[in-house]
Amino acid sequence: MIQKTQIKNNTGTVYILGAALLWGTTGTAQSFAPVGFDTTVIGFLRLAIGGLALIALAAWRKELGKFGDWQFWPTVLAALFMASYQVCFFSAVSKTGVAVGTIVGIGSAPIAGGLLGFLFRGERPGKRWQVSTLLALVGCSLLSLGGSSLKVDPLGILLAFGAGFSYAGYALMIKGLLEKQAPTAVMAVVVCLGALLLSPLLIGRDLHWLVQTRSILVVLHLGLATMALSYWLFARGLQRATVAATVTLSLAEPMTAATLGILLLGEQLTPQAFGGIALIFAGLMLLVLPLNLLMRRAVRSSR
Repeated sequence: MIQKTQIKNNTGTVYILGAALLWGTTGTAQSFAPVGFDTTVIGFLRLAIGGLALIALAAWRKELGKFGDWQFWPTVLAALFMASYQVCFFSAVSKTGVAVGTIVGIGSAPIAGGLLGFLFRGERPGKRWQVSTLLALVGCSLLSLGGSSLKVDPLGILLAFGAGFSYAGYALMIKGLLEKQAPTAVMAVVVCLGALLLSPLLIGRDLHWLVQTRSILVVLHLGLATMALSYWLFARGLQRATVAATVTLSLAEPMTAATLGILLLGEQLTPQAFGGIALIFAGLMLLVLPLNLLMRRAVRSSR
């Protein structure tokens, strides 16, 4: 029984890690958008396209079920948290800079996830999660601060904390919905509702840049790869892993973004930032690799 549970958890971490790697391509993809693009419009289209793709898949698989089968408040709260994350995170980055916004926003999410998972689901992450989270958070800080000039804005800090809490909140809500609904259906409904909640922000926005081929390709990648496919993986991983482990594994996103920036965009990182990537990777491997494999490696290295 213990071995089966361990295999299930390990499979979940691989799914979540795959989702985080896809999320990490978001910034690189946006860099290929034409001049004049609107991040709010891109954020909405990412949710809308991803949600429609997931709805089509869930309908084809006949997983949506009846309207009365859905838990109303958990579904609405999951969509609210997803929408608020988009607004809070991008607003925080705008006000307090990429470095501080990333550290506080992404960095506070694992802590919030661990607390919410413990308070509402009785999950006890354990020392392995604590060490892994500490390594990843320190690495994320080094990565974000490497070569960056800091700009601290109180409202930006508050918004960044709101983003971290929102991410942990929708992970918690989705975890509960997955107990009664299929993963594809859960993500389809939540993402579409999130897009609907963001739709009023499109009023008065300039949409002319969308007619370019580059814009269409960028939006399709963001909607289909970084939203539909990634959240399809995310939901399946969340079925098998705790909320705390799920949010910690998501720290692979900034690591992926930094690596792609070096390989595809020619960005230069300081030794401090490279050290941050190494620490994030070490923390993630602590969660991803089976415990017995880690113990065997430790024994071998001590000989």
